[in-house]
This record gives sequence, C-alpha cells and structure tokens, in this order.
Amino acid sequence: MHHALPAHLAVVIPCYNEAANVAPLAARLDVALAGIAWEAIFVDDDSPDGTAHEARRLAETDPRIRVIRRVGRRGLSSACVEGMLATSAPYVAVMDGDLQHDEAALPAMLAAAEDGADIAIGSRHVEGGTVGQGLSAARRKVSDLGGWAARLLLPAPVSDPMSGFFLLRRAVIETAAPRLTARGFKILLDILLSLPSPPRIAEIPYVFRARQAGESKLDALVLLDFAGLLLDKRFGGAVPLRFLGFALVGVVGVLVHLLALNLAVRGIGLSFTAAQWSATLVAMTANFWLNNTLTYRDVRLRGAGLWRGLLLFYVVCGLGAFANVGISSLLVSDQVAGWRLAGAAGAALTVVWNYAVSSTLVWRAR
Repeated sequence: MHHALPAHLAVVIPCYNEAANVAPLAARLDVALAGIAWEAIFVDDDSPDGTAHEARRLAETDPRIRVIRRVGRRGLSSACVEGMLATSAPYVAVMDGDLQHDEAALPAMLAAAEDGADIAIGSRHVEGGTVGQGLSAARRKVSDLGGWAARLLLPAPVSDPMSGFFLLRRAVIETAAPRLTARGFKILLDILLSLPSPPRIAEIPYVFRARQAGESKLDALVLLDFAGLLLDKRFGGAVPLRFLGFALVGVVGVLVHLLALNLAVRGIGLSFTAAQWSATLVAMTANFWLNNTLTYRDVRLRGAGLWRGLLLFYVVCGLGAFANVGISSLLVSDQVAGWRLAGAAGAALTVVWNYAVSSTLVWRAR
C-alpha cells in the first residue's frame, strides 16, 4: 500500500482521449517523484475513450491518484484551474497527459519553488532544453509567434510563456484565480497576466518529447485564443471574451456578405433583392460555422445538433435583421438620427441580440 496523503506536491493532468497514457504516466511519476509525497489529479473532459474510467481503476489501489470527470464543460485552461483548486498540497504542477512533458524535471522545479520562486516553468528554450521531436514545423511557428507576442506584454521576462508544463506555490494560483479568464489553452499566460505583482520566476530546462496517444490541444486557433486573452486583460474583463469573438466573427460576416452580393449581382445577374437575400444566407452560414468552430468551440455542436443549431441560428439572425431594419427606420422617420447613426444603432442592437440569443439557445452549455 502506498503512503497516505497529505501530499506535498499535486500534479494536475488535464486530459481528453488519453486512456492509453494514464497508467504509463502514473508509473513515470512514481519513479520521478520518489521520496516526495505526491498526488496526481487527472481532470478529464468526459472523454469517450474511457480516460476517467482508466484513472479510477488506478485510484482503487493507489490513493495518490485522483479523478475529476467534467460533464458539459470543456477546455484546457478551465480543467487546469479546477484541478489546481481541488488540492490542499502547498505546491501544484500542471503537465499534459500525452507524455510529451518530461516528469524527471519536476523535482528540480519543486526545489526552485521551495527556494523562493513563485512559478517554476519547464522551458524548451533555456540552456539544456529543446523542442526535440515534439512539434511539427507549422506548430513550432505558431508556438514561436505566440511566445514572441507574449514576451512583449508580460510583467516578467519568460523564455517559454507558451509552456504547458509548470509548477507553482498553491498560494499563487489562489491569488490569481479570481482574475483568470480560464478560457482557451494557455493557462500559464493567463496566470502570469492575472497576478497583481510580477512573480519570481525560475525556468527549468526539459526536452519536449513526441506525443504518444490522445488528441493535440494546439492548432492555429490557439493564436486566436491568445489574442482574445490579451484583449480580455486589456479591457480588464469588462467585455465578455465570447462577445468579442462573436463580434469579430460578425465583422468577417459583413465582408462575406459583400463578396457574395457582388458575385450574385455581377456574376450571376440576380436582381438586387434576390442577391441581398442570397448574400444574407451565405453570410449567416459562414457566421454560424465560424462561431461553432471558434467562439463556442467548448460547447461545439456536432451531428444532428449541428443542423438543428444552424436552423435556429437562421431564425435568431432573421429576427435580429428585422429588428435592425425596424429600429433604424424608426430613428430615421422620427428624425431622431441621420441614416448613418441610425444604421449603426440598428447594427449594434443586432449584434447584442444575436449574441444573447445564440448564447442561451443555440450554443447553451449542455
């Protein structure tokens, strides 16, 4: 039987479809953390492959293994935050469940934190650390670009701000938690931007390994997440991050509408009214696809739900369009405003209406 808790170090492992990695990772932690009282918290976003079940199987014989199975909630950052706030250990680490992070670096990271560092970051970019075979050339470019942008804005210099492998004193996450955005992928960045004063940082080199199983959590969408995170911090959280994303998609929708209108009138020769309705339908469809892929990807619609959602989105946006025309026409006819101001007021009302109804009806959290 393994020694009982309390743990000195909690290792939080956000996972999705990583059942095959659970036992190997637990075995590696057992070796790397010999002599340290530790616990591992697997935070699983209800993986269909039975990741949570596999972790519970280990937990039946090893009290150091804990499981949080999240149903109806998705997202890497929020999974990390829930795991970190679910422990009483004085030190907390975060690492991926795909075996790419080198658990052998954890004792050095813990020693740095015990020595006074607020956050010890596993870095691929300091002396002794490498990216190894872990990233493709395209993903390396995404990571480098994000890292460069982050370094411009961070309160303290960090060589690898996009790292998903770090260790901190629990007091640090307790301080940052109320200010966190907790959306998207880059939880370390979120923490660094949420602390009231610049933290003391130690960077520990490690070699980033090739992934074993599971699903990659990094793609081009990470850069959009990243931009959203920075906007959120800039506005001090006053404007919901999702609303910013929704409005941004709306701007893209206007461009799609104008392109489709041009094609329908000049290319196909439709009458203006027919072309306008066609362009509206094309723009709505593009907006729905972008919102489903980006803005609401933690509650993304799939299968039959996707088609139901699309029809509902048409209805929502159709009502929004009628409201837009009605309000703006009223403002002009009552001479309350000129046509430019009236048009802007109608458009603003439509965005708020579409966002409010889409969030509550189309992409409601299940």
